[in-house]
Amino acid sequence: MLMLARTSDILVLAAPHTASTVKLLDRRVFDVLPEGACIINVSRGALVDEGALLHALDDGRLGGCVLDVFAVEPLPPDHPFWSHPRVLVSPHVSCVSDRFWERETSLIVENVGRYRTGRKLRNVVDRQAGY
Repeated sequence: MLMLARTSDILVLAAPHTASTVKLLDRRVFDVLPEGACIINVSRGALVDEGALLHALDDGRLGGCVLDVFAVEPLPPDHPFWSHPRVLVSPHVSCVSDRFWERETSLIVENVGRYRTGRKLRNVVDRQAGY
């Protein structure tokens, strides 16, 4: 992660929440990002050390961040992210697109049919891997 961070003006985090990804973005990562870099988190809040992120934003090292997810959801009303000038908060909707519900419904209907006929389901979570 550190090698990638050193060359990333924009770092998009889209990874599963597993034991190995908790606080994947921490102070070490923020310290090596190019000055003015931007973080975008569309995965899970636990993957970002929010205290270290706030520090990097406050000291001007980061240009900003876009956060669709948070360690605590819903984000508490008094959380500094709400009023921080370098933070854009979105309401946990990064996965939704024009055809999201159509695709989601199609997958559910298909999996019900697979279940009823004893076939393997699509998109099954691997509990050991965590995703």
